[in-house]
Amino acid sequence: MNPQYIRNFSIIAHVDHGKSTLADRLLERTGTIPERMMRDQVLDRMDLERERGITIKMQPVRMRYSRQGTDYVLNLIDTPGHIDFSYEVSRALHAVEGVLLLVDSTQGVQAQTLTTLAAAQAQGCVVIPVVSKIDSPAARVSEVKEELAKLLHVSSDTVLAVSGRAGTGVAELLEAIVERVPPPRASVSGSGDEPRGTIFDFSYSKHRGVAVYLRVFDGTFKKGQQLTFHAAGKDFIALETGIFAPDETPSESLSAGEIGYIVTGIKEPGVVAVGDTIGMVHGSLSALGGYEKPRPVVWASVYPEGQDDLPVLRKSLERLRLSDSSLSFEEESSGVLGRGFRCGFLGLLHLEIVTERLKREFGLALVVTIPTISYVITRLNGERETIYTPAKFPEHGDIMKIEEPWAKVIIITPPDSVSSLIQLLYEHEAHTLSTETYTDGRIGMTIEMPLRELMRGFFDKLKNISSGYASLSYEILPEREADVVRLDVLVAEESVPAFARVVARRRVDEEAEKMVEKLFTILPKQLFVTKIQAKALGRIISSRSLSAMRKDVTGYLYGGDVSRKMKLLQKQKRGKKKMLERGTGKVNIPEEVFMKMVQSSAE
Repeated sequence: MNPQYIRNFSIIAHVDHGKSTLADRLLERTGTIPERMMRDQVLDRMDLERERGITIKMQPVRMRYSRQGTDYVLNLIDTPGHIDFSYEVSRALHAVEGVLLLVDSTQGVQAQTLTTLAAAQAQGCVVIPVVSKIDSPAARVSEVKEELAKLLHVSSDTVLAVSGRAGTGVAELLEAIVERVPPPRASVSGSGDEPRGTIFDFSYSKHRGVAVYLRVFDGTFKKGQQLTFHAAGKDFIALETGIFAPDETPSESLSAGEIGYIVTGIKEPGVVAVGDTIGMVHGSLSALGGYEKPRPVVWASVYPEGQDDLPVLRKSLERLRLSDSSLSFEEESSGVLGRGFRCGFLGLLHLEIVTERLKREFGLALVVTIPTISYVITRLNGERETIYTPAKFPEHGDIMKIEEPWAKVIIITPPDSVSSLIQLLYEHEAHTLSTETYTDGRIGMTIEMPLRELMRGFFDKLKNISSGYASLSYEILPEREADVVRLDVLVAEESVPAFARVVARRRVDEEAEKMVEKLFTILPKQLFVTKIQAKALGRIISSRSLSAMRKDVTGYLYGGDVSRKMKLLQKQKRGKKKMLERGTGKVNIPEEVFMKMVQSSAE
């Protein structure tokens, strides 16, 4: 097809700004999906996406649109809106020439809007500003138009207004896409018909293996070609080429400028990755730029509730990794919960989505530990290593320097929440870089803080102090020196590695009290007095004693000389002493207590 009549674009927006609903109206208006088959969030295929009203997995679709007697092909890539999936968004933006910047007229510009807009501008995409939900009673259309115009340095007349629910303004939007979005970038290789394209997503099925979703930049891909992944170094034969209409529909070829899929037949996890380049085996073209290996940000251990389910959990994780290259895992074992997997995730939402899919799609009952981040430790002998779990954190006195990742955070909040926000920032070791006031009075703040503190329930607390009106977006910064310590919990003077945590030095007393108190309330009494202690910096920080469970050994006596009772009580006392001397005074922590202590929960 002539690239002059192709328009590749994406929709970028904050979570819940009506992106998927607008995509529905575009599909409806162009006749891509018959009216009888239309449903809400038609591009969101997963049940989780429908329930939460968010896009987790991006979905491309090809639409045909006639304008003044000319037929155009409009390729839309519907992208995730959450910050955890920012790398997928950046690869989708690399595959298109234009974006619709969608902003809710009832809420205005949000933090995620700014982050994704910066990514789109960095890729050189043409930005079409659009105000959504204009039929809402709370809509502030003219104000939000001005806000968008100021943000993009354009006239407010160029900002479009639509209603995804009612379909108002969709016709004008389609016209703007054809007029403002440029045709696909021309090939600069001059290599004739040799194909080359970049992967922005992929899917997996048992029968066909991995199907890669790609934007073709050079030449033509056809069925039967011998192709290769540049970054992975893996060769394969194209079993099928096709387009999204919106389901996968086979076509004879995919030419430069088009967006489609290639069935690879590959059934090995970890081979296909977003951002990799596909080309001919022994071809002359080099890889396209921009590929990065997804870097896990959050780590958590996932254990099956019953060890019999370990093989099923392993297969389930491998299956998920076939369609999600950003998921990483390795086997580990815990003294209490047995064997499981230490998993790396892009963020807290990614962790939540993966564990929920494991439960729903594979029927697994799981124990998920409190998420942590990685630390770079420099020991006294100069040796550097990366620590992913607190249990492997070196002892106090063997550390020269600790480094941890930081985050640059953008927060937009109502003005009446600012004083509470400043206190919250102090509690989470954040410092402010800049502030900005928007036309509607909202305050925008750019801050930096340790990623560890961002994960410590910061987002939930932000929503609480702003009554849900604040928004947050973040990007990961390089490691900086950290002032943190390992906090251990001892039960009956024995350390429990699974309870270990890494906490800020300034909060170590508070955390020690909290953990000891929590364990004190849920640990069953033993036959002897049990000490529960928290240890850090080589000393005991907090301690409580759990009184012994006392069996009434005199209960069957009915009166008589008191000496009979005293004999039985003395015998019980000698028995407890003997038990401790033999070393049997150990505490077996019940599984339910262990779960309550280690399971993921908001602090």
